[in-house]
Amino acid sequence: MLSPALAARAEDQAPAIGGELLGRPGTQAHTGDGVPAVPEELTAESWLVADAETGEVLAAHDAHQPLPPASTIKMLFADALLPKFDRDDLYRAQPEHFADLGPGSSAVGIDDHRTYTVEDLWHGVFLASGNDAVYALTAMNGGKEETVAEMNARAEELQAADTHVVNPDGYDARGQVSSAYDLTLIARSGLQNADFREYAATPDADFPGEGEGEDRETYEIQNTNRLLVGAPGLDPYEGIAGVKNGYTSAAGYTFTGVAERDGRVLLVTVMDPDSGDNLAVYRETAALFDWGFSVAGTIRPVGELVRPLSETAGGPDEPAEGEGGSPQGVGEGSGDGKNAGDVPLEGAAGGGSSGVGPAVVGFTAAGLAVLAAAAWLFHRRHPLPAAVRAPRPARRPRDAPGE
Repeated sequence: MLSPALAARAEDQAPAIGGELLGRPGTQAHTGDGVPAVPEELTAESWLVADAETGEVLAAHDAHQPLPPASTIKMLFADALLPKFDRDDLYRAQPEHFADLGPGSSAVGIDDHRTYTVEDLWHGVFLASGNDAVYALTAMNGGKEETVAEMNARAEELQAADTHVVNPDGYDARGQVSSAYDLTLIARSGLQNADFREYAATPDADFPGEGEGEDRETYEIQNTNRLLVGAPGLDPYEGIAGVKNGYTSAAGYTFTGVAERDGRVLLVTVMDPDSGDNLAVYRETAALFDWGFSVAGTIRPVGELVRPLSETAGGPDEPAEGEGGSPQGVGEGSGDGKNAGDVPLEGAAGGGSSGVGPAVVGFTAAGLAVLAAAAWLFHRRHPLPAAVRAPRPARRPRDAPGE
């Protein structure tokens, strides 16, 4: 059964952003003839694999299906707000700033009337997925209404048309949706900011606690991205460097990741695996990374990550004329459209260029922390960090139901 959004698009015959194939239900991938099939064990409601540098979408499943994004929407929050504040700007917590914080929200542990730097707050957003840190920065930005409006405007600029923001932290709310396509698009945009890259790749940090001045205590917070820091039964993924995970009761588990192997940088988004395993979103992401690296450079793309509107001279990107053709089975005969079969390329831009240049992500290791060291540059590549480090006990709750 098609989602209402996909059904409406099919009825209206509106072209899907990024290529006609991306608007089709089921799995879209040009496999066969020596190109391996996508992993069979995938259960996610929606997923997408893209080359971060060229913008080519290598494969996708229900790429434009609107779904609750959970804390992955914090990538859009960061993309919109990171340039607005300096790291050493100070914030003093006031109780009224957290009036909209949802029950059970994940929190980094901001205390009323205590002072924090903007860098502290971004550590809280990226590492602990702290909704309290989001609302602290939201207060600095003029409040929830203004921040949500800026996030929706930023989504429109990025052509993330499946995305609608109701609150800035990803807490479940009626009408708050995004898609695997949009989250990948948003991640690619955010990763062009050096601070975004650094925060997303940081395994752990010290966060201010009780006390004042030089006597102020700190406690360690650890990144909730399990492909970055690992977990019992899950090793860190080689080459991973972010980006953001999420969980709510409505969204299930969501994740967008970026990784590098042999000079190639891929982005993968996975939304709501059909599994009781809370690590399934990471296992399926890792499987898609492995598959993507094995086929990158040889597989025909099924679409592209489009350019922002400000970089598109003729208005919103439109797909090219389709080629037609017959399906080639990946998982034939699934009545719900999952793994409905591969189809020949239609509407995907052959070069897949997004107009932003190569998504070159440069990082170096500083001790055990992973810190950004270079900006994105045209026509150059730098490796992403392996970021391999053993998980350590957390001081505060993680992955709360309201993350």
